[in-house]
Amino acid sequence: MASRLWASKAASYLRISVSRRGFATVVKDLKYADSHEWVKVEGNSATVGITDHAQDHLGDVVYVELPELGTTVSQGGSFGAVESVKATSDVNSPVSGKVVEVNEELNSSPGLVNASPYENGWIIKVEMSDAGELNYLMDADKYSKFCEDEDSH
Repeated sequence: MASRLWASKAASYLRISVSRRGFATVVKDLKYADSHEWVKVEGNSATVGITDHAQDHLGDVVYVELPELGTTVSQGGSFGAVESVKATSDVNSPVSGKVVEVNEELNSSPGLVNASPYENGWIIKVEMSDAGELNYLMDADKYSKFCEDEDSH
């Protein structure tokens, strides 16, 4: 109970500090989809998660629906969902390929998506079938601008 209270206070603090900055953290070496997923590419492997911007808008994440290993995902297609205290949101794949790993840690600690969206809160790893799809994603600068424009409306 005490750890849950601490996590709640920490999440509340983090949300306050993010809103003062006007925009969420964006990591330079990642690619971003306009549906607020990020992808980190290493060779033919792509690690996927939701962005800091997305988790901030969702609020405290209470459940992450993970796909089965071996599932084929398509760029822009839904592969799971993130449920928060505010809403449930589909999670779309920024790349096409086969799911080769899922972050099982999220089954017992879904709040990792809030606390560490770019590191411990990753959702799936995909063996990419078409690296050319990365050209359709945004770099960090374009994604930051995209979020600023979206939040101003």
